[in-house]
Amino acid sequence: MLLVKMKKKIAYKTRGHRADLGPFEIYRLVSNNYVDHVGHFVFLDYIAPFMLSSKHLNKDAAHPHRGIATLTYILNGEAEHYDSRGHKGTVHSGGVQWMKAGNGIVHNEAVGPDSKTGGKLIHGFQFWINLTAEEKKKDPEYMALQSDELPLISFADDAGSIKVVVGNYMGKASKIHTYAQQFLYHVRLNAGIKFRFPTIADLEYAVFLPQQNLMINDVEFHQRELVGFDNEGGDLEFSNPSENEVEFILFGGEKYTESYVPYGPYVMNTREEIQQAHSDYMNGKYGNVVYS
Repeated sequence: MLLVKMKKKIAYKTRGHRADLGPFEIYRLVSNNYVDHVGHFVFLDYIAPFMLSSKHLNKDAAHPHRGIATLTYILNGEAEHYDSRGHKGTVHSGGVQWMKAGNGIVHNEAVGPDSKTGGKLIHGFQFWINLTAEEKKKDPEYMALQSDELPLISFADDAGSIKVVVGNYMGKASKIHTYAQQFLYHVRLNAGIKFRFPTIADLEYAVFLPQQNLMINDVEFHQRELVGFDNEGGDLEFSNPSENEVEFILFGGEKYTESYVPYGPYVMNTREEIQQAHSDYMNGKYGNVVYS
């Protein structure tokens, strides 16, 4: 008897909404009209590709966070970070900045051309990862990883690759800290390739297509679409019928089961905690950004 592998059901697709900031063309994809979160990911902004001639750090743009970890994945360009706990760092194309806001921090970021390559193309993402109630109480942390510090698994026969930004895959684990079962993969498929990805029931999965179309479980989806799936078991089958490489982001994980309240730059478990978070910031408890 031939066993047929089930394919995961598609629950929704969305392009989010525009939320431009200065010269940046930004698409806000999570949360959306269909879901408030995917696993512990409660926020996703996509920075569409554009050319920028210089980088400018606006010190007036410093702002607080509490209760989350921010993750900036810069596909092209350069991201510079400073915060009120004295952390600083710069990552280049393909690199990641991760900041655990914990019990409160003020930070500032600047994005611009890649000083290593001279490339002026800017393209990337920012995710917010909701922390557990216990981790929201802990001190902030910061980590900067360049592209070559992220695990890269190449498929056989030059079929493509998976870069592990968060979580692990095939025994290769990212250095980014996680506090639940979470994953964030950057997948590349070469022309004509099919890739089957088994999922786990009760974990949450989403796929974002930055620049190319892709067949997912026999349905064609288009560039800049976010695709979400049900929480039942089944595989995800990705097929690239084009003559060019296709890349996409696959992310999600364990459902966030605690109650939570997002408000501005804070994500806490209760409204009272939101009020306390803002009060602490206004009273200077998070400190000031250190630029030296």
